[in-house]
Amino acid sequence: MKISHSDSKAIYMGRYDRSPEETKLYFAGSQIKLKFRGTSLSMTFSASVSWGKVSIGAVIDGQITAVPLYPENNGRDISAVIAESLENKEHDAIIYKRYASNYCLFVKGFETDGEFLVPDPLPDLKIEVYGDSVCAGEVSEAVDHVGKSDPEDHNSIYDNVWHSFVMQTARELNAQIHNIAQGGLALFDGTGYFHYPDTIGLESIYDKVCYFPEAGEATKWDFSRYIPDIVIIAIGQNDQHNAVTQTNDRNISDPVYRAKWKNAYINIVKDLNEHYKTAVFVLTTTVLMHDPDWDNAIEEIKNELNSMGIKTFHNMFSRNGAATPGHPRIPEHNEMARELTAFIKNIL
Repeated sequence: MKISHSDSKAIYMGRYDRSPEETKLYFAGSQIKLKFRGTSLSMTFSASVSWGKVSIGAVIDGQITAVPLYPENNGRDISAVIAESLENKEHDAIIYKRYASNYCLFVKGFETDGEFLVPDPLPDLKIEVYGDSVCAGEVSEAVDHVGKSDPEDHNSIYDNVWHSFVMQTARELNAQIHNIAQGGLALFDGTGYFHYPDTIGLESIYDKVCYFPEAGEATKWDFSRYIPDIVIIAIGQNDQHNAVTQTNDRNISDPVYRAKWKNAYINIVKDLNEHYKTAVFVLTTTVLMHDPDWDNAIEEIKNELNSMGIKTFHNMFSRNGAATPGHPRIPEHNEMARELTAFIKNIL
C-alpha cells in the first residue's frame, strides 16, 4: 500500500512547508507519525546534505534506528527502507529529522507491504522551543565524553535530537513539540556560530520555516498553525561570540550591550505573546558551562516581562552552566529533562 506525503494517515509534528509534490522539513525533531500493519516500511523523499555524516532518524515500536544519507544523492528522489523483516502485525513508527541545518528533507510518500492505519492523534498539550545545539541534541551520543570536551572531528556522528532534553521533556509531559533549535545559534545576526561567516541569529529565524540559505529561499511561518501552551527559550550560550571579529567580546556585563541584548530578547517574546496570547514562557540556559551573568540578565528579562503582564518563568538547572565544557551527553540530557519536566509540572 502506498500513500502520499499529504495523506491523513501521515501525521506531522513540527514546522513544515508543503506543496502538492512534497512536505518540506527543516528543523531538528520535525517528524511524521505513522501506523501500519505489515512487515516493512519505506519512504520516498529527496534530501540535500550540506555537511556531516548524517541520517534520517526513525523509531519503530519504540526502538531507535537510522537511515544514512549521502551527498551524492542530493536532489534525487529515492526510496529508502525505514524498517523491514518485522512481525506481521500493527506497528507504530515515527520518522524524524535527526539534525538541524546539516540537511533538509522533502517527503514524497510512504509504502508498506501491508496497509496503513490511522495513527493515534497528537497530544493536546503543546510546547514550542527556541534554542541552540543542546536543544538540537548535538554530540549527545558521545557518552564516553560525559563531563568532557567534545571528541575531535566528530562530523555529526554523535548528533541525535531524539535525546535532547527538550524532546525528552515533551515526551514525559505527553506533549507535542515544535523544536526551533539550531547549533551555534545566538540572539543576534553576526553573533554566535550558526552559518559562519555570515552568522544568522534567532532574530532572523524565529518566524521562519525554511531558515537556512542552503535549503532555499526563506519562508515565513504562519503562527496561527500552532498555538503552544508553553514556550521554552534556551538562548545565551553562544551570544558572547562576535562572528565579525572572531572573538568573545560580546560582554553581557557591559551595561550598553546588556540593555541591547535584553531589549531584543524581550521584543521577540512580546511578538510571540501577541500571536499566542495565553502561552506561558520558560526562559533557561543549560548545564553547558557559561558565564552566569547571562543567567542574571535572563532573570532580569523574566522580571520585566512579568511586569508587562506576560507570564514568564526562569528555569535554573541544579548544575546550570557548570556541568560540562562540552555538549551534554545522554545522561546529562536525562538529568536536564527530569528537572525541566518537574519545573513545568510545578508551574502548570
